[in-house]
Amino acid sequence: PWPGSRCGWIEVYNVHRDSEFKSYIQSILNAKMVEVCSTTLPQKALPHILSHPQYQDYLEHRRQRYQRFSQIAYDRLKSIPGIIVNPTNGAFYMSVAFEDGVLNQLQTLPISNGAVGDLVNEITGDPNIQPDKRFVYYLLAATGICVVPLTSFNTHMQGFRITLLEPDEKRFSQMLDKLKDGIEHYIA
Repeated sequence: PWPGSRCGWIEVYNVHRDSEFKSYIQSILNAKMVEVCSTTLPQKALPHILSHPQYQDYLEHRRQRYQRFSQIAYDRLKSIPGIIVNPTNGAFYMSVAFEDGVLNQLQTLPISNGAVGDLVNEITGDPNIQPDKRFVYYLLAATGICVVPLTSFNTHMQGFRITLLEPDEKRFSQMLDKLKDGIEHYIA
């Protein structure tokens, strides 16, 4: 739960003055309650980590790697007709959007495992499933590549998000080749 070594707190005033604001704040607090780990240990450890003499060099190395991997991903994906992609400028994830009208409920990818194919067909058979979520299921089942649908981030844009966290550049490039091939076959 600490990507990028983030740590913080929230202070809220006058929460009872507006019912919608109160509901919003409660949703934040509720989400915090389902954190996957205790926050006490990271809060105690982070000051020591962030003040370590080698930490700035570590950050610079990490930033440069994310920038390099972002450029690799951008260069590999930008030529695919029907998608929108931009370099990430230092983030450890990249969003890829499909142009309007590119996705539909008829697109598929071949899935070699019959049981997995049956499960994906069952899940994606819901007529209300978001088209990008449908794509994500087919991509995972056909290629083993796990991405997250953009609509999961409360946006109407159809697409997906990948991370740039794979440390091995060769493996990362191979994954991008499979991803590009999967996108091109899915939207063909």
